[in-house]
Amino acid sequence: MIVCVTLAYGPCISEHPCLRISELPALANHIRVPLGCGSCTSEHPCSPPCLRTPLSADPQFSLILHRISSNHYIVVPILQHCVYCFVIKAHSSLTMDQAYSVDEIAPIAILMDELRSEDVQLRLNAIHRISTIALALGPERAREELIPFLQDSVDDEDEVLLALAEELGRNFEEYIGGKETLVRDKATESITKISSVLSQAQIEQFYIPLVQRLSRGEWFTSRTSSCALYAPVYDKVAPNVQDELRKGFATLGTDDTPMVRRAAAKWLGPLVKKFSKAHVLTDGLNIYRKLQSDDQDSVRLLTVEDLIAIVQQLSPAEVKDQSLVKQIRQTVSDKSWRVRYMAASHFNELAETVGQELVREELIGHYVLLLKDNEAEVRTAAAGQIPGFAKLLEKEDEFPEVRLNIISKLEQVNTVIGIELLSESLLPAIVELAEDKSWRVRQAIIEYIPLLATQLGKSFFDEQLGNLCMSWLGDNVYSIREAATINLKKLTEAFGVEWAKVQIVPKVVGMGQHPNYLYRMTTVQAIMTIAPSLTLDIVRGEILDTLLQLAGDPIPNIRFNVAKALEVLATTFGDTPEGKQLTQQKIVPVLEAQRTDQDADVRFFAQRALQKAQADIGATA
Repeated sequence: MIVCVTLAYGPCISEHPCLRISELPALANHIRVPLGCGSCTSEHPCSPPCLRTPLSADPQFSLILHRISSNHYIVVPILQHCVYCFVIKAHSSLTMDQAYSVDEIAPIAILMDELRSEDVQLRLNAIHRISTIALALGPERAREELIPFLQDSVDDEDEVLLALAEELGRNFEEYIGGKETLVRDKATESITKISSVLSQAQIEQFYIPLVQRLSRGEWFTSRTSSCALYAPVYDKVAPNVQDELRKGFATLGTDDTPMVRRAAAKWLGPLVKKFSKAHVLTDGLNIYRKLQSDDQDSVRLLTVEDLIAIVQQLSPAEVKDQSLVKQIRQTVSDKSWRVRYMAASHFNELAETVGQELVREELIGHYVLLLKDNEAEVRTAAAGQIPGFAKLLEKEDEFPEVRLNIISKLEQVNTVIGIELLSESLLPAIVELAEDKSWRVRQAIIEYIPLLATQLGKSFFDEQLGNLCMSWLGDNVYSIREAATINLKKLTEAFGVEWAKVQIVPKVVGMGQHPNYLYRMTTVQAIMTIAPSLTLDIVRGEILDTLLQLAGDPIPNIRFNVAKALEVLATTFGDTPEGKQLTQQKIVPVLEAQRTDQDADVRFFAQRALQKAQADIGATA
């Protein structure tokens, strides 16, 4: 092959065939050739002074051809006193590659020359365009030539070093072939594919020694890569070889280098899936527990998937027996948010493997912790698991605490779903819960009735919930009856006294004639509670007579509660002339009579109420 190179230098812009290289067997990436015809060089006006003498006899004067593409090269003359970068264009019988033109290659040659310039500014300019040089040379030559060139030629000028540091930090690894991990990952992937077509004998003869050699390698990179090579062949070798593989992987799990332990944590899950249950309980759990307690959170976060793989091999009873719930608890409450994030991201997978019993007993509480996490990323990941996690729970929960939590969020639910959907879908459930066997659930419903009432309106409340609210006044549990009276007061404040006069007062007063003393007691307590929210006219016309009649009730508890109720009325309305008159004419005489009651408690409360009533009307005892 005849190749003619053209020298381009200085003011000479013509392509003059001053050098001829003949009968080269091939064009390698690096070709070292003598300058050849010295007479031609010396006679050419464009030649530099140092080249104007015959040079073929002196071996230190030569050219290095740096391959840019198939037909383009950068020519670097190696001289004693000066270095010139020339661009040559190779002509051959092959079609010229148009990837780079001469105009594109010439600046690259100039940049390489400027890297060795004595002028600091020129070196700075070249450094800032070093990515261009690396791109032109390609990844392999950038690694093998440009990087050593920079190490050897760059001086200790602070400005130059600073500029170089900046340029190398701007994704310069892209120009030298990317990350080493990608190369290693591809290599392990290829080896894994090869192992799938090997026989057991071939694996034990060739593959296993490779794995062992990499696992014992001096550099952590080889040990890191070896972690991925255990799982693909574990179930294809003899039991004694499996023992060696488990021991070898356990050693990698306790390696001094975090990168190796991280790789072990990453590949433990696939390996454990190949273990028998006996080996999972021994070797698998031991390796996992050491990795799960690692000092590096980058190792611990990868053990979440290992835990899932282990639990999948065990029954729920074995999960309990092996204290894996403790590991779950430690992972969910890990000090590193990245570990908690991984736990939240894979929570459904973990829940699906442990069984519904453990989900109810243990995982619900842990899941709530993740939903309340301080880090937004963790909460977001946990919230994304809600649809899948909800499928693992029973549709109807018998625990009162669950229902109470739902009830406590009725305000937010109402805001989201709207009044129409609330009345159609949620209201029947509320009515059912209002009659729940658990008094705590009934009490919680009562406390949220005023909120629902304001949203539903008077007419809807009267039709759907009015009778329900009154029924609570006769509940067997005192706390429910007390909560019901407070509920009536809040409803009165929400809907007004005129509504209360029609909807509440008649029903409360009517219970005062009930044969069951609990209903009569509730009447007194309800009057005591709602009276401050009513007007004097309603109290005088609708309530007071019933209350005075109950002052003579045969049950002492009712009589002394009447005394307490009269005290409330006297102190509430005693600041007006009409109130003082009512107290003087109606309340004081009844209290005077109760002062002589045969029951000590009645006498005590009557005396206390009388003193306050007389103080309010300005009289003396």
